[in-house]
Amino acid sequence: MYKLGQVVRMRKSHPCGGELWRIIRVGMDFRIKCLKCGRSVLLPRHRFERKVKEIVEEPEKKQ
Repeated sequence: MYKLGQVVRMRKSHPCGGELWRIIRVGMDFRIKCLKCGRSVLLPRHRFERKVKEIVEEPEKKQ
């Protein structure tokens, strides 16, 4: 369901004020990167899936 490069909106915003995150690692843990400040966070899969509000943008297709 979730892929590398997707942009997601989380239920709570980051302390910097950003609410959009890019997925940069998928597996048992998810690493997401704030698009406003660039900070990355590692979350366990079950916590990530609970906190995601919506998928905003699909990853670009490589040609």
